[in-house]
Amino acid sequence: MTILITGNTGYVGSVLTTELQKKGGREIAGLDTGFFLESLPPKIPMPEVKMTQYFGDIRDPNPSWITTIQDLEAVVHLAAISNDPMGKEFEKVTKDINVRSSLEVAKLAKKHGARKFVFASSCSLYGAGSDLPRKESDPLNPLTAYAESKDLMEKGLQALADHQFQVICLRFATACGASPRIRLDLVLNDFVASALTKGRIEVLSDGSPYRPLIHVQDMVRAIEWAIDFDPEQHFLVVNVGSDSWNYQIKDLAATVADLLPKTTYSITSDALPDQRSYRVDFSLFESLAPHHQPQVDLKTAVLEIYDHLQQTGFHDPDFRQSPWMRLHHLRSLIATNQINHDLFWTDQSWASRLASLVQDHQKNLNDST
Repeated sequence: MTILITGNTGYVGSVLTTELQKKGGREIAGLDTGFFLESLPPKIPMPEVKMTQYFGDIRDPNPSWITTIQDLEAVVHLAAISNDPMGKEFEKVTKDINVRSSLEVAKLAKKHGARKFVFASSCSLYGAGSDLPRKESDPLNPLTAYAESKDLMEKGLQALADHQFQVICLRFATACGASPRIRLDLVLNDFVASALTKGRIEVLSDGSPYRPLIHVQDMVRAIEWAIDFDPEQHFLVVNVGSDSWNYQIKDLAATVADLLPKTTYSITSDALPDQRSYRVDFSLFESLAPHHQPQVDLKTAVLEIYDHLQQTGFHDPDFRQSPWMRLHHLRSLIATNQINHDLFWTDQSWASRLASLVQDHQKNLNDST
């Protein structure tokens, strides 16, 4: 049986493919546009070299990749315009990729016999929450194009789900932690990178908003649970994270400063508070997945990110203007005419070129062993 992971060369996908390959027992296939394929530090092995890798755009009206997959068991759908800044700059594209085309992937998966569709949704759907932690049944208040796309996708998937096609929507807390393709446009990762390169953390808001966090390894643990879980209902939405990881931004900054040497932090006390503030109730996930609960604590996550960045030689104090930030990387690809403003590759042979890169990494891996 085969598990297909869309968006597999991204931040979460790179960790997920590695872990699923370690587990064995299933064929693993990936589908990705490859925007971040080369976003690997030196000497970090490419996770895709030991699996079936397809390079394609989920907006392609002729998705030949689906017909070549044998015994498709489940799809883990990670492919998306993946945060608020990118959603704001590419709002039309976000709707096209995150909703319309993502629903087409689900329809293709169902038609091709997949029994399960695991969707990476987001707690950002709750937007500006009340003082009480938000439950799955609470009203949604998406404040950005990215969050709204998750809402629309969930609704579309609910209409597709039936007794032959189970859908599980994992509303993840904000991701953090080390990955072969680490992102620094995530709040905790950003704070650690700032501490390492500048010795100070500047919180550009009043620090009051709440954010639930989850380590990327714990996200993978939840996805593994969802692949095998057999829910009583055909469509399930579940918040994924831990009650103990509901933090205010200012407390995250203080914790990082306390844990890392020679680090200070400052709060912009006169700044307007970020409207995106919510705490989340994760009790449903705890009851459904008692053996797949988050295991990484905040201290471990901070030190791990710090060590990972040090080991990869990271030392860029201007990292917010670097490829470590997803939006900046897309802007760079546009500026060099590799992709256009609709985020399509301009080179018609792009898929072949990316496949060759994976093959080259495979050859280098074989030669080194």
